[in-house]
Amino acid sequence: MEQRDETRRAGHLPYTRLVGSMIDQIPIAIALFDHDLRCVQCNARWITEFGTATAEQVRDPVNHDSTTLPGRWRHYLAQALNGEASSSDLDRSEGPDGKIVWTRWSISPWRDAKGKIWGAMLLCEDMSAGVKRRLRTKVLEEELSLVSEGIEGIAVSMLDDDGQITIWNSGAKRLTGWDETEILGQNHSILFDQEDRTNGLPATQLQLARTNGTFRNRCWRIHKDGTRFCADVMISRIEGDELLPSGFGQILRDVTHEELQARSLEANAVLLKAILETSPDGLVVIDTDGKILLVSAAVEEMFGYQEIDIAGKNVSVLMNEDDRQNHHLYMKRYQETGQSSMMGQARRLLGQRKDGTEFPLSLRLAEAFGGGQLVIVGFMQDLTSKEANEYRLEQLQRELAHFARVNEMGTLASTIAHELNQPLMAVTNIVQTAVQILRDGMVAEQENLAVALELAGHEALRAGDILRRLRAFLSRGELEKTLEDACKIARDAVSLAASGSIFRSISCIVECPPDLQPILVDRVQIQQVILNLVRNATQSVGANGKVIVRITPDDGQMRFSVIDTGPGVPHDRVERLFEPFSTTKSNGMGMGLPICRTIIEAHGGRIWYQPGEDTGAIFTFTLPIFNEEADYAR
Repeated sequence: MEQRDETRRAGHLPYTRLVGSMIDQIPIAIALFDHDLRCVQCNARWITEFGTATAEQVRDPVNHDSTTLPGRWRHYLAQALNGEASSSDLDRSEGPDGKIVWTRWSISPWRDAKGKIWGAMLLCEDMSAGVKRRLRTKVLEEELSLVSEGIEGIAVSMLDDDGQITIWNSGAKRLTGWDETEILGQNHSILFDQEDRTNGLPATQLQLARTNGTFRNRCWRIHKDGTRFCADVMISRIEGDELLPSGFGQILRDVTHEELQARSLEANAVLLKAILETSPDGLVVIDTDGKILLVSAAVEEMFGYQEIDIAGKNVSVLMNEDDRQNHHLYMKRYQETGQSSMMGQARRLLGQRKDGTEFPLSLRLAEAFGGGQLVIVGFMQDLTSKEANEYRLEQLQRELAHFARVNEMGTLASTIAHELNQPLMAVTNIVQTAVQILRDGMVAEQENLAVALELAGHEALRAGDILRRLRAFLSRGELEKTLEDACKIARDAVSLAASGSIFRSISCIVECPPDLQPILVDRVQIQQVILNLVRNATQSVGANGKVIVRITPDDGQMRFSVIDTGPGVPHDRVERLFEPFSTTKSNGMGMGLPICRTIIEAHGGRIWYQPGEDTGAIFTFTLPIFNEEADYAR
């Protein structure tokens, strides 16, 4: 048996020596095994990778104790002796040092020229470095994906030194539309439009990243469908190592919306600056705490402050003490409820300049959203000149009205004197003659005395008749009646009567329901009644008071009520309100209310007074509503 083994080994040793020099040239590990699964030949690559170096080790059979090769290969070597070939593209094993080794191997029968099986041949290639490189690349790709996966509009990719795309995450697919299978291996210039490619922009950006370590800018890129988007581009240089080659990391972020928004904000900022510099009215922007954010040039001129002096301060710095306290109450209510009755309403208050002087201004508030926060915009108008002009106009109107009253009274006095002169002179002469007769004791003239006194009585009656005719002419003369809108008559009269009350912040309101029937009146006289009543009301209320003219239909009549918030009429004067020359004014004549009553009664209505519910006075008068059949039948 031993002799046969020696003969077998002696028979094939020359053959192994022949192939030994050949297999050393092959760049993979190769080992030859005989029928006893002894390693009879291996190349230098085998010795380098698996450490089998001595003849004794070569002659050892394959087992766990004497070789670094996995014991499972014994099964495949045995199959090769029976003519079967086996292989594995990637096999994982543990080396003698405990490290994981990845190999690709194949085992096939070892035959001679006649096809006789002399043993088994094992070819083995160490794939550990490539596997580690692929695993590291995959881990890197997964880490990049985890970083960018949840960020909308972010694309992450890796490029090699030539700009070829080697990694393409799902965010890149969502942003550009290219799938990983379509884009891998493509040059990153595919993301540029034709004009940029022609100008060499892709290579330029890579060169800048290679030179400077990083390239970052906002540039145009394209989607798969050819549409462009503005991207925030960052390309970073990656230096290679023993596992990964050099290349670039590229991050794209879609900023198209941001770019458009930035341009829109820039345009809005330019527009806002122009408005703030040129608006004739003052404009101030505050937050919900009342802090000043912006002011216009008109506000700076109006109050004497520079924007830098008051920015960040509470807007109450622009108000006088009384309005400042009210402002704090308004802001507190607004912060608690989110609602304000002042929004959209014009409000008069007193502003305070930097030098401490006060002036009237009109303020209108509006809400707006800016920079993601709620702000309040105030529009201011200096009322100093306007109210001064209105006050001068009111004074002029008063002087003209006084002159008109004096002129009318003079005309009336002249008319009465002229008409009464003759009868009064006749009465005077007759009475004086009668007195003389009585003093002289002329009994014969008694008859003449009786006639004279009778004539004096007739002249006195004539004087009374003259007065009655004058009264009839003033109070019950022919009226020029026309069909009129009650609301329009009231508004026109109130606008004239309230012109002087604005200076004292008195609110004059006409409350009138829609679709009222017309009234048949002398427009001028009814306006004179409303004018007189409203002026009386505005004179009786204090600053910030209120006067309301309320018009309502009432059982075939139109009811006009003038309501004020003043102190009302003293109880001891109520009964004499409509009597001539009864007045509470130091310079009044006491003819206003009697004339009003005369005009209203001449129109078929009536007028009266009643106290307000809490305070103030209410003067009410009625006028008949126009009835076509009844009015034209008269």
